[in-house]
Amino acid sequence: MSKADLTALAAQLEEHLGDPHDPGSRIPFTRVLDHDENQEYPHAFVNQLRRWGVLDHTLPAAHGARADDIETGFNLMRLVARRDVTTATALVINVLGFLPAWMGGTDEQKRSLIEEMQRGRGLSWGLTEREHGSDLLANEVVAEKVDGGYRLTGEKWLIGNATVCDKVAVHARTGKRGGPAAHSILMVDKWLLDADTVEELPVEKLHGLRALDLSGLRFKGAFVPESARIGAEGQGLELALKSGQLARAVISSFAMSATDTALRLVLDFTEVRVLMGGTVSDVPYSRRQLTESFADLMLADAVSLGAVRALQAAPEQISVWSSVVKYLVPTLLEKTMSQLNVVLGARFFLRDHPHYGMHQKMLRDLMVANFADGNTVVNLRNIGQQLGGLLTTAGGAAPEVLQASAERAATLFGMDSELPPYEPVKQEMFSRGLDDAVLAGPDAVRRLRVLAEDAKGTERDWLLKAADVAEELLGRVTSMSERSAALKAELGRDYAQSTELFELSKEYCLLHATAACVLTFVHSHDALEDPLPSGALLLLQMERLRKHLYPYESVTDQVVIDEVMRVLRHLHRENLLFSHWQFPLAERTVDAAATRL
Repeated sequence: MSKADLTALAAQLEEHLGDPHDPGSRIPFTRVLDHDENQEYPHAFVNQLRRWGVLDHTLPAAHGARADDIETGFNLMRLVARRDVTTATALVINVLGFLPAWMGGTDEQKRSLIEEMQRGRGLSWGLTEREHGSDLLANEVVAEKVDGGYRLTGEKWLIGNATVCDKVAVHARTGKRGGPAAHSILMVDKWLLDADTVEELPVEKLHGLRALDLSGLRFKGAFVPESARIGAEGQGLELALKSGQLARAVISSFAMSATDTALRLVLDFTEVRVLMGGTVSDVPYSRRQLTESFADLMLADAVSLGAVRALQAAPEQISVWSSVVKYLVPTLLEKTMSQLNVVLGARFFLRDHPHYGMHQKMLRDLMVANFADGNTVVNLRNIGQQLGGLLTTAGGAAPEVLQASAERAATLFGMDSELPPYEPVKQEMFSRGLDDAVLAGPDAVRRLRVLAEDAKGTERDWLLKAADVAEELLGRVTSMSERSAALKAELGRDYAQSTELFELSKEYCLLHATAACVLTFVHSHDALEDPLPSGALLLLQMERLRKHLYPYESVTDQVVIDEVMRVLRHLHRENLLFSHWQFPLAERTVDAAATRL
């Protein structure tokens, strides 16, 4: 879908949902907070969104829904989650339940499941177990082969929508021997099970997403017909891992939405609150906190842009891209939210106010993006397992490899570039040393310097300085390779599980993010609208990444911060999403002053 078409679709959804500050809108903050306070599942919100077609835009058009690409559903979910991450999570769990079928089901299974969802039936994804968490090979739920199907026994927990769903994709052990080929996926229809063979477990009380149905299912010899199996017997682990790749790439939308709303709420306060003769926004320290938070969010936006598009434009590499975005975006934006808390001050603690209570809720809800579908440790381990090959390729790739990566990067980070069809079969478990972002990084820096030569005044200076910082950060590939080799020699077999490898994996994520920011700038430059693109914002993004390594060294000055504040104020006052997409948001019908104390 073109940028113009996606923008128009996003505007239609925003207009339909209305101003969340308006109690009469379809998903108002007042009702969202009530649901959260009372731990009441948001049935009406979810149903409203399904009727509008949000869920349809996340499912494949080839099998009866509306999605031609992953990017469309990803961005529509951002607009839902900016109102309520819980509602967005409840809705997207249906997609997670469909993923195994999308990855390995028959055309008939895919079409049938989509038709059921279009009639209002809900799906869930029964993957994890109480005693084993992310260790899927240790799962104990057993599907014993019997005449005509399987007998399912065991417990799945924590499972989103387990109580309210109609069908659940269950990852179960079908092989008597252990190992990767011992598991299969069964699409279990709860309404076809004998009453005494399935039990829904109590809904858990949660820190965030308090209104979500997060519970579990206990099976006691439940009969499931063979026709309910997704893919071949023994293919379950592969389907689960590939499903996780897509889920990890897109779940960053929730963290970005939470931060977008929080930053917007804080700006509503700082732009009018007078302190020592001026607004809070004009206090130099507060202004830097606000602009740094904005830069973090736009940095996350660039990383996510490439990761989501990689599902279609570079599916062979998605094992790296999905883990980078799943680790970096939530952990980065959790720190960003902490900065915003400082700016908001005591109002951060006001739980019952529709303005500040929403800030507090977004802070809690953001954390779902950290632990769902693979937590920080899982994703850093996945990067670490591939780090040797990634560093080797980045440090010595042949010219034709670099050229091919640079060409693909133009699609990966070109917002108006047409994407190839999504073909899950092309996803691989390991990237074979390729990461087009890092490999295309030097070419992006070269392109940035060319753009700088055509710029004027301070914009030219900012772009050249951003190119210098990006070059410095991307140049760390050599030292990382040397440190990795030295650690392997020193630690031997222990290297694979060492703390040092995890730290190297974190550093690699910074390199990927550096490249993503520059690539977004150079390949989406002409697709953006005033006040983007911004050399000052790009330079601040580079500083934010560099400060992970050198926390007390700055590369920006007050003039840069003032210019980034101008960009931020424009997006806030014009009611545009804090994103390179710059989607128009629902018209503010409630005076912002009326929403504050």
